Amino acid sequence: MSSIDVSVEVRVPVRTAYDQWTQFKSFPRIMNAVKRVDQVGPAMTRWKVKTGLLTKEFMAEIVEQEPDSHIAWRSVGRHPWLWGEVSFRAAAPDRTVITVNMHIEPHGLSGRLPDSANRARKLVRESLENFKEFIEGLGDASGAWRGSIHNGRVSPSEPDPPRSRVPKWPVG
Repeated sequence: MSSIDVSVEVRVPVRTAYDQWTQFKSFPRIMNAVKRVDQVGPAMTRWKVKTGLLTKEFMAEIVEQEPDSHIAWRSVGRHPWLWGEVSFRAAAPDRTVITVNMHIEPHGLSGRLPDSANRARKLVRESLENFKEFIEGLGDASGAWRGSIHNGRVSPSEPDPPRSRVPKWPVG
């Protein structure tokens, strides 16, 4: 098993960094190994990653997510091979430390390649540096999902959405 622990400081507030991180569809623009991410449900994503000659598609479940704090995930399948967490901590009102802690149990061909742990660590470090450049260049998040997930169960960001006092009239 390989453990990866990489951090980067970005010059945006925690909310901005977190909100952008929840926009999984933007990952292929930011992370070189990520070719596609599809959000198939609030807590389920489908990934396609490519490193060197190897391409892997897998499902990942978000098991914990707390706005402006952390997102934890694991691969889904008979033998989970990937799990981790990204955390967000304010270094100052306009700066955030993002830490990715990931565990990989290589299997199949990828498990037999020499130095796969160092290559994975390098990819994560490059991805965080790319995210830093991307979010600092934007200055604001391109979207957000502010709900929570605990033990794989989704809690919406607004437990009781606003309602009109007049039946069938829209709010706003």
